[in-house]
Amino acid sequence: MQIKKILLILLIIPLFGFISLHKYYVSNTQIKYVKSKKSLQITSSIFVDDFEKLLKERYDDSVILNDNKDESLVDTYIEKYLQSKLKIIINTKNQNLVFLGKEYDNDVMYCYLEIENVEGINTIEISNTMLFDLFETQKNIVRTNINQKYKTFILIPENIKGVLNF
Repeated sequence: MQIKKILLILLIIPLFGFISLHKYYVSNTQIKYVKSKKSLQITSSIFVDDFEKLLKERYDDSVILNDNKDESLVDTYIEKYLQSKLKIIINTKNQNLVFLGKEYDNDVMYCYLEIENVEGINTIEISNTMLFDLFETQKNIVRTNINQKYKTFILIPENIKGVLNF
């Protein structure tokens, strides 16, 4: 009976290693050029707990996302942060990102941004350093749909931008 208990314990202990698996830090940004609206439409999805931790450390340690309180203040922080970390250059000209809003879906926050008055795109440079200052293993996936051409790239702290030519 003693041997069975020891064997059982030896079998269970390795399973505890799976409980504390390293968490992946990732965001996903989709960028679509809508020629008829002369608009670059941007959607970034970020885990709520990661972004909340960032906002607490950077701006206000009382911030709680998805609690329907202080939404205008939270939006101000989100807009300020996204505009400092997501940079887009179209045809060698820096672009102004307009923060349209956000919504939550369980543990993911979707942020909506737009660049208006985009006449055409010959070249685009996208830099996305979101959460790099908080998580050293952060990866930012960027998916583009520009001029009916699809491109995906992964940005990491050692490679923060992607350039596309059309």
